[in-house]
Amino acid sequence: MKRRHFIQTTALASAGAIMYACGGKPSAGNTVESQLGVNKTIGLQLYSLRDIIRDDVRGTVQKVSDIGFKELECWSYGAGNIFDMPYGDFNNMIKDMGMKITSGHYSLGLGQPDKPSTILNGWEAAVEEANKIGQESMVIAYLEASERKSIDDYKKVCEYLNTANETCKSAGVKLQYHNHDFEFETLEGQIPYDVMLSELDTSIPMELDLYWITFAGMDPLEYFTKYPGRFEQWHIKDMSKADRARQTDVGTGSIDFKAIFEKAELAGMKHYYLEQENYDVSPMDSITNGYNYLQTI
Repeated sequence: MKRRHFIQTTALASAGAIMYACGGKPSAGNTVESQLGVNKTIGLQLYSLRDIIRDDVRGTVQKVSDIGFKELECWSYGAGNIFDMPYGDFNNMIKDMGMKITSGHYSLGLGQPDKPSTILNGWEAAVEEANKIGQESMVIAYLEASERKSIDDYKKVCEYLNTANETCKSAGVKLQYHNHDFEFETLEGQIPYDVMLSELDTSIPMELDLYWITFAGMDPLEYFTKYPGRFEQWHIKDMSKADRARQTDVGTGSIDFKAIFEKAELAGMKHYYLEQENYDVSPMDSITNGYNYLQTI
């Protein structure tokens, strides 16, 4: 028996013995998963509700809480505000509803120089704001086409991220990068995503979008094996069986989430967020369906 497997097996046996001796099942905070460092709290990327949230911010996020989500990843932050309200006020509202903002999406800003709160425009203030509310991660969510025309462009992006990461580290915030499909398209004989994993400081984890890596024809499990521990956050989206270019309610499509979640520890996963971009039903019903499915894994 390999040493690592022996240690894990012994730890599981010990945990089971302790639970048996105590005469009951483990509490939610003392599950085997939590002992192994795998977070099973279901999060939501608020972009899933982009079509309705601005009409009633408080009412919408209250419904999110009522469904059972506990962790949120934000989008649309800029210059201290989100959804037309101060970020601190929004965070207090979220906390009062029993949820926590653990992550947020941001931009590089090279292709949009006037956009606020990007790496190239107001980054220090954005990092300070994230730190102030206790947000753990800041994720670069998308590269404009003008920012990624060549492998050298990708390397330059990595230089910007490595520099921005120093500001994040000094504030106790973690910088991350979120993929789409274009990072996996061969460019100049190389896979840009692999170039980024090589060029980025290893203290910068990847937020892996499971739909987009699958859409690009790549296997997330192979990346977990090749780059263990590098994928601390995931986006959970499902692929329609009828049209792979369209997403469907999580749990009804073709992506084998059970097999992927079985490798969560290898990947280094700490948080995951359901994100819905296409809807078979209403946005709120869609995230409810996804939440209910994820509870079964």
